[in-house]
Parts: sequence; C-alpha cells; structure tokens
Amino acid sequence: MASVSATCITFGTSLVKTNNQIIGRSSSFVSLGRVRTGGFPSIRTSRLQICAAKAETVEKVSEIVRKQLALAPETQLTPQTKFTELGADSLDTVEIVMGLEEEFNINVEEENSENITTIQEAADLIDKLVEKKD
Repeated sequence: MASVSATCITFGTSLVKTNNQIIGRSSSFVSLGRVRTGGFPSIRTSRLQICAAKAETVEKVSEIVRKQLALAPETQLTPQTKFTELGADSLDTVEIVMGLEEEFNINVEEENSENITTIQEAADLIDKLVEKKD
C-alpha cells in the first residue's frame, strides 16, 4: 500500500497601492487578483494552496469537527467544507483546534490556528506538524 505524505505549496501576491501606483510588492508570491483602484492605499493578498494531506488525517479531522459541532450524521463534509458553513464561530474553531491538538498530540501556534478555516487546511497543518515532530 502506498502512503501519501503531506505537501503544501502556497502561491499568492501582496501588493500595496496608492493613487493607482504600486508602492510595494512581495516577490515570494504570484499575483492571482487585482488591486483596488482609487486614492486610498490598499493592500491585496491572494493565495492558492495545493495540498495533499493523508486521507486518514482528513477523515479524523472530519470526525472531530462533526463531534465538536454536534453535526447530524447526514451532514455532508468534504475537505473544502468551511467551518463557518457549518455554523461555527471563533470559539467553536478554538475548540476544534484543541480537539485536534489532543487527538494528534501536537501544539498548534495561535498564528497557525487563525489560518484554519476548512477541514483540508486543518489536515494539512496537522500532517506538517506531525512530520516536523517526528
């Protein structure tokens, strides 16, 4: 049986624009969107993530989300399901993260937990942290 390791590649852009003139750009990202025009400064950040967490990690995350949010068994969950679509608020998300930390014996830093909005993002982060721990 082949195993799948977690891989995550992020592409995006960060632009700072004022008076229709770009005054800053992050070179480590690729542009995926437009910057708002007008006289006020604007910052636009876009991301595209391509990740492949282990299927068993995605399944376990789904189980924990289902339990923490007391979802009915017939509620459909996919890797792209957003916690907010399931009715989760910020406290629910914190409880989900705590459940994940306990289940996988990991520690999720606060700045990482703020970026977890979907089952896939949680699974990708977990696989990354477990791999780093080993």
